[in-house]
Amino acid sequence: MSHARPTVTIDAEVRVPTMTAQLACFHVLEPTDSVLRLQDDYRLDFCLNPRPRNTRGCYREHWSQHRFERIGNVFLLPPQETMQVSTSGGAPQGSLVCHIHAEAMRQWFEGDLEWTDRRLEASLDLGDANIRNLLTRLTDELRHPGFASEMLVELIAGQVAIEIARYCASIHEGPAVGGLAVWRLRRIDERLREIREAPTLMELATLCNLSVRQLTRGFRVSRGHSIGEHVAQARIDHAKRMLATEQSVKSIAYSLGFASPSSFSFAFRRATGRTPCEFRQRLALS
Repeated sequence: MSHARPTVTIDAEVRVPTMTAQLACFHVLEPTDSVLRLQDDYRLDFCLNPRPRNTRGCYREHWSQHRFERIGNVFLLPPQETMQVSTSGGAPQGSLVCHIHAEAMRQWFEGDLEWTDRRLEASLDLGDANIRNLLTRLTDELRHPGFASEMLVELIAGQVAIEIARYCASIHEGPAVGGLAVWRLRRIDERLREIREAPTLMELATLCNLSVRQLTRGFRVSRGHSIGEHVAQARIDHAKRMLATEQSVKSIAYSLGFASPSSFSFAFRRATGRTPCEFRQRLALS
């Protein structure tokens, strides 16, 4: 993927003591990786039209480099957290982007909230109707400001902070209903970090002390896709990083457990649309 940041156009902006709100248009025309991090603010993003296909996020200081979760219509990035965002690109995407000052959130959290694994995962898709309704009202105010607009925005900002605090405080650590426990997901991710042949379902089931059937069902509930897809993507991600080095394609193929360079090339092209050599040439030109 390209590492260029998307081009951003700001169509409207309002600043109040607790928050800066912007109507932004992101121009992402091709598959892109970007990194988001704020030092002292929460970033709240409300998508105003469909996000590019397969937009996913990874809290890379907490999760495996292979763990990317779907980003929903509303996501929240806590301060001093690093989120890697991967997207397939496509048509321009509009968002209401709010930078909420950490101090304003802290008073409603009654201190600093502990960002557990479940809360970080939930932050990528805030499925709360109250938050969504407030952000819709805020969007309308930015598009069509009226009498005492800044005062109204300040009041909405306070309500948003309260609703986020309530939503996050209600999320407790533990597996999703029918999903895998956090320690099992962590074991799977740790195994996938190893650069060798892909694990079998039986190997992963044994690691998790489950049957293969329990593993496959629970993993899909926890991550929203099959464990087979997850393993295959981890393998391709390893290959992409190794192709950025001087290792030969043959060496990479055998390091990742492929039977031959040709079987590696076939799998890589099926996943990325390019052969390993074409991918390496593109990296050299970027």
